[in-house]
Amino acid sequence: MTRIDRYILRQLVGGLLAVTCGLAALVWLTQSLRFMELVLDRGLSMSVFVQLTGLMLPGFVAVILPITTFVVVLFIYVRMNSDRELVVMRAAGLSQLRLARPAMLLALASVGMGYALNLWLVPMSHTAFRIWQYEIRNEMAAILVQEGVFSSVGGDLTVYARLRDRDGTLRGILVHDAREAGAPATILAESGRISSGPLGPRVTLQNGVRQQMERVAPPANAPPGTPATMRLSVLSFQENSVDLARATRQEEVRFRDSRERGIAELLHPDPAEELRPRDLARFVGEAHQRLSAPLTALTFALVGMAVALTGQFRRHGGGLRLALGVGLVVGLLAAGLTIGNLATRDNSFVWLIWAHATLPGVIATWWLLGAPGLPRFRPAPMPPASIPPASLSAG
Repeated sequence: MTRIDRYILRQLVGGLLAVTCGLAALVWLTQSLRFMELVLDRGLSMSVFVQLTGLMLPGFVAVILPITTFVVVLFIYVRMNSDRELVVMRAAGLSQLRLARPAMLLALASVGMGYALNLWLVPMSHTAFRIWQYEIRNEMAAILVQEGVFSSVGGDLTVYARLRDRDGTLRGILVHDAREAGAPATILAESGRISSGPLGPRVTLQNGVRQQMERVAPPANAPPGTPATMRLSVLSFQENSVDLARATRQEEVRFRDSRERGIAELLHPDPAEELRPRDLARFVGEAHQRLSAPLTALTFALVGMAVALTGQFRRHGGGLRLALGVGLVVGLLAAGLTIGNLATRDNSFVWLIWAHATLPGVIATWWLLGAPGLPRFRPAPMPPASIPPASLSAG
């Protein structure tokens, strides 16, 4: 590697680290706001919040790495062209490929990092994130019940406690349980305590009333078509318990989504899961997207080099090159989203995923090499100048 290669590569690596870290931090900040309620209202510690949201960072980096690679390559080469550094390098005999070599090394490193993220780190971190989130919602439901707040444990269970003593005893408890379809129940109790059981936390209520709406079938001698009636059932109790571990009956077995699975499991899922055809198609599309996504870092970098290194030098032409490059990549990103959604619905379009990841890079390389084979316009040669006869005789 020559000194010029090291000079360009040093700028590219520094820019890639700065832009990727900054953009990842920005995305992490916007996405982590969804979990601030757990810290402000639900009593989770800040360390748990940072660790939980930090598990989302590998997924963010895997998505933005091709974009940041393109941005850095385009902006660094356009700046060098505006500062006439590329003009001097070309005058010294460096070809387009020699000028593009540092960017190619950076793009290949981004491809390798993308495969490490997509094939190993992202599934592992997303699995840990989903497990931790599941435990917070179910196993840690005890800390979600706050004094004087209607705490929603899942979507079908609401708990309210007027006071909480220092020993953990809850006073003035209201529980609304709508987990049983068509038969919601409301429980009022003087006091209660939350304890951990084999299936998760439970609240044991003392001296209360349970009110539940029950559907009563029409009597046998009723005329046909008589609708069922609703009846309020009231039960007084001295002690009763409510399970807080599961917000809904469907959450007893946690379903692992596509981002938690490896490539082999996506392409060949376990038949015992009895997945629906729609889920199987989504898994296949996810596998091909995960395998092809790192290649877009190389493709986008080639597009950036094709825009920045070709064309005539213009003293104030940097803005036009930037606009052209950004417009091309924005169009490629929009096309990638459309193709991804189409391929996850119908696997016959999976080939479009690979075409989108590789074909623009091939075209950019062809353009970078001077577009060989493209017909070029050549001006007609000038006719030779005729000499008047008078001039000949004078000679």
